[in-house]
Amino acid sequence: MLLKYIQEALHHAKYEILPDDKSYYGEIPACNGVYANADTLEGCRDELEEVLEEWVLFRIYKNLPLPMINGLQLTVKEVA
Repeated sequence: MLLKYIQEALHHAKYEILPDDKSYYGEIPACNGVYANADTLEGCRDELEEVLEEWVLFRIYKNLPLPMINGLQLTVKEVA
């Protein structure tokens, strides 16, 4: 489920070329604070995926809510 969530979130990524240095900027608007910047589009995608994974794990660790992505909702349940 975690991998599917990350894949679906990456489908919502927006990319642009920055005019000042021609590098690539990417973000996932639904995931506040998840963005990346790299010299190539492939590098930007790779970095964005890494940032998203860390963001999801951090939010799970801190028991913070995660946005619903394409009907997928990750929730943390406490187990005895």
